[in-house]
Amino acid sequence: MNLISKEVMHVGEMASGATLTVPVYRIKGNGQGPNVYIQANMHGAEVQGNAVIFQLLEQLKHIELNGSITLVPYANPVGCNHKNGEYTLGRFDPITGENWNRMYHFDESIIEPFAKAHLNQSNAEIAQAFQALMVKQLSQKLNHNVYGITTGQRIAYQLQLLALEADLVLDLHTGPISSKHLYCPDYARPSAEYFDIPHVLFIPNGFDGALDEATFCPWWYLQLKFAELGRDFPITKTDENQGENAVIKESFTVELGSQEQIDLDVAHEDALGILSYLQYQGAINSQQYQPKTMTRYSCLLKDYKALYSPMGGMVDYLAEFGKPLPAGEPLARILRMDNYGDGDPLHYINFDHSVIPILHFASASVNQGTELYKVFSKYTIL
Repeated sequence: MNLISKEVMHVGEMASGATLTVPVYRIKGNGQGPNVYIQANMHGAEVQGNAVIFQLLEQLKHIELNGSITLVPYANPVGCNHKNGEYTLGRFDPITGENWNRMYHFDESIIEPFAKAHLNQSNAEIAQAFQALMVKQLSQKLNHNVYGITTGQRIAYQLQLLALEADLVLDLHTGPISSKHLYCPDYARPSAEYFDIPHVLFIPNGFDGALDEATFCPWWYLQLKFAELGRDFPITKTDENQGENAVIKESFTVELGSQEQIDLDVAHEDALGILSYLQYQGAINSQQYQPKTMTRYSCLLKDYKALYSPMGGMVDYLAEFGKPLPAGEPLARILRMDNYGDGDPLHYINFDHSVIPILHFASASVNQGTELYKVFSKYTIL
């Protein structure tokens, strides 16, 4: 049985002086495979990832590990405890209004000078030096900034330092009312088929402040810069290299369904899907974890569209998640009782093209302009 160690990481202080802490679980591998970092609950209401981490720990006790694995539930103690009545609001920092998952750091200016200085080193030497550079830069921002940093940045940077130790990074989230879907960097497309997730969003290899981007973008930009300089520096497993010469660096946002609820049985299935990906990448050594056979739909991020409510009212969400909705079929209907008797109380919403509904607003009560649905507007089968 693998030994699971636990530490409590101090990530900030409240006005009363009470400390903000995050639990960190580690399992040491044999050093023959990629290291893994998995975190959950950066947004307060998105709690299913904690259940998945529990189920992963239960499985990982008994699996041979090639790489070391770090797991962090309750990643954001402020967001977790940001309640308003029965609802958990913790998606945005209540002081700054900024999304908790948009505060991570990446400085593109380090790429070119580093690539030129390390052009003739081995892939392994480059990876070690580049990782050390990013850790140094982030530690400087965290510990030696004369003007200080925000609460959100302090939490994010400490989590990012843990993630920088890893080769594979999974950030576990959920939507409001949502199907399961995966945000996959465009360069890592082959890996999408190893998660048991039927809906995949291929995102550009660019940085917008999220953890997955903060951990894969530096390596992607470095690969591009080396290519400009005439040097090959693979960062993902392909049919050609099978990972033999690559420094594997991949990160994903894994959307596990709906917020404000956990289901331990579903979490067990989610954990098996993650272990399938870790087996594919060689982080664990157990052939029992294999991807399920399923239809997987994919969509480019630019074709992942938000539908905003054309009017205020009470919404009856009609369309089934995750399945193509034919053109003209109703997505939802809006009830307007103020129109009853002297107008039309029911208004149907549909599209003139097929879409796949992925998530919708959590409440039936909406104002005009509320983000009602998110859909795959153009999709293909993987």
